[in-house]
Amino acid sequence: MLEKSYGLSFMLKPSRKEPTLRYVYARVSVDAIRKEISTKRTWDPKRWDAKSERAIGAKEDARMM
Repeated sequence: MLEKSYGLSFMLKPSRKEPTLRYVYARVSVDAIRKEISTKRTWDPKRWDAKSERAIGAKEDARMM
């Protein structure tokens, strides 16, 4: 039987127009095939934890992210 694997991670990618903000991308992996999807949301990199791949803070916008 073949083993199925999947994963979901989030990352920030730089914006060409606004250097202070980053776009939030979701990376979906299924059986070692990766696809990146834009969430069409921007986020300040100072309020992002790269290790845990999530927004930092208790404000409503961070909780919604």
